[in-house]
Amino acid sequence: MYVKIDFNSDEAIYMQLRNQIIYGIATSKIREGDNLPSVRELAEYIGINMHTVNKAYTILKQEGYVKLDRRKGAVIAIDIDKIQAIEDLREELRVILAKAMCKNVSCQDVYEVVKEIFNEFERG
Repeated sequence: MYVKIDFNSDEAIYMQLRNQIIYGIATSKIREGDNLPSVRELAEYIGINMHTVNKAYTILKQEGYVKLDRRKGAVIAIDIDKIQAIEDLREELRVILAKAMCKNVSCQDVYEVVKEIFNEFERG
Protein backbone atom coordinates (compact mmCIF):
# COMPACT_ATOMS: atom_id res chain seq x y z
CA MET A 1 0.00 0.00 0.00
CA TYR A 2 1.42 3.33 -1.08
CA VAL A 3 0.95 6.18 1.39
CA LYS A 4 2.23 9.71 0.88
CA ILE A 5 2.73 11.64 4.14
CA ASP A 6 3.92 15.24 4.21
CA PHE A 7 5.86 15.61 7.46
CA ASN A 8 6.04 19.39 6.93
CA SER A 9 2.27 19.79 6.64
CA ASP A 10 0.17 21.51 9.29
CA GLU A 11 -2.34 18.66 8.93
CA ALA A 12 -1.91 15.94 11.56
CA ILE A 13 -0.22 12.77 10.31
CA TYR A 14 -3.10 10.55 11.41
CA MET A 15 -5.50 12.69 9.33
CA GLN A 16 -3.18 12.53 6.31
CA LEU A 17 -3.10 8.75 6.67
CA ARG A 18 -6.91 8.60 7.04
CA ASN A 19 -7.32 10.76 3.95
CA GLN A 20 -4.87 8.67 1.91
CA ILE A 21 -6.80 5.50 2.73
CA ILE A 22 -10.13 7.13 1.83
CA TYR A 23 -8.58 8.35 -1.43
CA GLY A 24 -7.36 4.81 -2.11
CA ILE A 25 -10.89 3.48 -1.62
CA ALA A 26 -12.39 6.19 -3.86
CA THR A 27 -9.92 5.43 -6.66
CA SER A 28 -10.38 1.63 -6.24
CA LYS A 29 -6.73 1.12 -5.32
CA ILE A 30 -8.09 -0.32 -2.08
CA ARG A 31 -11.25 -2.40 -2.35
CA GLU A 32 -13.97 -3.79 -0.12
CA GLY A 33 -12.55 -6.76 1.82
CA ASP A 34 -8.89 -5.75 1.41
CA ASN A 35 -6.77 -5.95 4.52
CA LEU A 36 -4.80 -2.90 5.52
CA PRO A 37 -1.28 -3.44 6.84
CA SER A 38 -1.03 -4.07 10.56
CA VAL A 39 -0.54 -1.03 12.75
CA ARG A 40 3.05 -2.06 13.40
CA GLU A 41 3.84 -2.75 9.72
CA LEU A 42 2.41 0.54 8.49
CA ALA A 43 4.07 2.54 11.27
CA GLU A 44 7.45 1.03 10.42
CA TYR A 45 6.91 1.49 6.66
CA ILE A 46 6.04 5.19 7.03
CA GLY A 47 8.39 5.83 9.95
CA ILE A 48 5.76 7.01 12.42
CA ASN A 49 4.50 6.02 15.85
CA MET A 50 2.15 3.02 16.05
CA HIS A 51 -0.33 5.13 18.05
CA THR A 52 -0.64 7.48 15.07
CA VAL A 53 -1.61 4.61 12.75
CA ASN A 54 -3.96 3.21 15.39
CA LYS A 55 -5.68 6.60 15.69
CA ALA A 56 -6.18 6.78 11.91
CA TYR A 57 -7.60 3.24 11.83
CA THR A 58 -9.92 4.01 14.75
CA ILE A 59 -11.29 7.09 12.98
CA LEU A 60 -11.77 5.10 9.77
CA LYS A 61 -13.72 2.53 11.77
CA GLN A 62 -15.89 5.21 13.39
CA GLU A 63 -16.58 6.71 9.96
CA GLY A 64 -17.59 3.36 8.47
CA TYR A 65 -14.64 2.67 6.15
CA VAL A 66 -13.05 -0.26 7.97
CA LYS A 67 -13.87 -2.91 10.49
CA LEU A 68 -11.29 -4.00 13.01
CA ASP A 69 -10.95 -7.74 13.48
CA ARG A 70 -8.57 -9.25 16.04
CA ARG A 71 -7.59 -12.02 13.64
CA LYS A 72 -7.55 -10.13 10.32
CA GLY A 73 -6.67 -6.62 11.49
CA ALA A 74 -8.16 -3.62 9.69
CA VAL A 75 -10.35 -4.67 6.76
CA ILE A 76 -12.02 -2.33 4.27
CA ALA A 77 -15.75 -2.60 4.98
CA ILE A 78 -17.66 0.36 3.66
CA ASP A 79 -20.82 1.22 5.52
CA ILE A 80 -23.17 2.26 2.73
CA ASP A 81 -25.55 4.82 4.14
CA LYS A 82 -26.10 7.31 1.34
CA ILE A 83 -28.46 9.57 3.29
CA GLN A 84 -25.97 9.93 6.14
CA ALA A 85 -23.10 10.34 3.69
CA ILE A 86 -24.91 13.20 1.96
CA GLU A 87 -25.64 14.87 5.30
CA ASP A 88 -22.00 14.52 6.35
CA LEU A 89 -20.92 15.94 2.99
CA ARG A 90 -23.30 18.86 3.41
CA GLU A 91 -21.83 19.72 6.82
CA GLU A 92 -18.22 19.46 5.64
CA LEU A 93 -18.92 21.44 2.47
CA ARG A 94 -20.59 24.24 4.41
CA VAL A 95 -17.26 25.20 6.00
CA ILE A 96 -15.23 24.58 2.85
CA LEU A 97 -17.58 26.73 0.75
CA ALA A 98 -17.66 29.48 3.37
CA LYS A 99 -13.85 29.63 3.22
CA ALA A 100 -13.98 29.67 -0.58
CA MET A 101 -16.54 32.49 -0.64
CA CYS A 102 -14.32 34.55 1.67
CA LYS A 103 -11.63 34.23 -1.02
CA ASN A 104 -14.04 35.22 -3.84
CA VAL A 105 -14.24 31.71 -5.31
CA SER A 106 -17.35 31.46 -7.51
CA CYS A 107 -19.91 28.68 -7.75
CA GLN A 108 -18.57 27.94 -11.24
CA ASP A 109 -15.02 27.65 -9.83
CA VAL A 110 -16.27 25.16 -7.22
CA TYR A 111 -18.15 23.18 -9.88
CA GLU A 112 -15.00 22.91 -12.01
CA VAL A 113 -12.92 21.72 -9.05
CA VAL A 114 -15.54 19.11 -8.08
CA LYS A 115 -15.77 17.89 -11.69
CA GLU A 116 -11.97 17.63 -11.88
CA ILE A 117 -11.77 15.62 -8.66
CA PHE A 118 -14.57 13.25 -9.72
CA ASN A 119 -12.69 12.66 -12.97
CA GLU A 120 -9.55 11.77 -10.96
CA PHE A 121 -11.53 9.12 -9.06
CA GLU A 122 -13.01 7.68 -12.23
CA ARG A 123 -9.57 7.38 -13.85
CA GLY A 124 -8.16 5.83 -10.67
